[in-house]
Amino acid sequence: MLEGRAGVREHGEMALAPVTPDDVDDVRAFLRDADLTLAGLDAPSVRLWVDRDADGVIVGSTGFELSRDGAHALIRSVAVSDGRRAAGAGTRLARFALAEAEAAGATRAWLFSRRSGPFWQKLGFVAADRHELAAVLPETQQVRLFVETGQLEREVAWSRELGGSVG
Repeated sequence: MLEGRAGVREHGEMALAPVTPDDVDDVRAFLRDADLTLAGLDAPSVRLWVDRDADGVIVGSTGFELSRDGAHALIRSVAVSDGRRAAGAGTRLARFALAEAEAAGATRAWLFSRRSGPFWQKLGFVAADRHELAAVLPETQQVRLFVETGQLEREVAWSRELGGSVG
């Protein structure tokens, strides 16, 4: 992975750029279309990257939030546009977030997913207790939203250790 101009990182066939405040509305629209959580996209604690096509349209996103102690990462906002799903872009985006979280010091990754369990299992995730996730990542935007709205009780949590290979 190479970091180029303006923080763009070449990762396989993708050129991932960190999300800036100017990108948040576009990212919000992209994630809304993907039916993913929009909470806190502009929060400083949320680290997000996007992949854009030649026309500048977002075709993929990925990111995470760290726990206060930095040991846990909540993987979030991993989405791919419809035309790129079968090409492995989702796997590359997920691996990127896992590697970035590990590089930031996290030793365990967590996420919520009601629909994509098989995808995450292929990357080494196993079913986890949603209340344990909420206990180790209470200050993250997604956990705060899910606890405040009662949505936590409807969520499915997943987890895996980080270290070495990320899937």
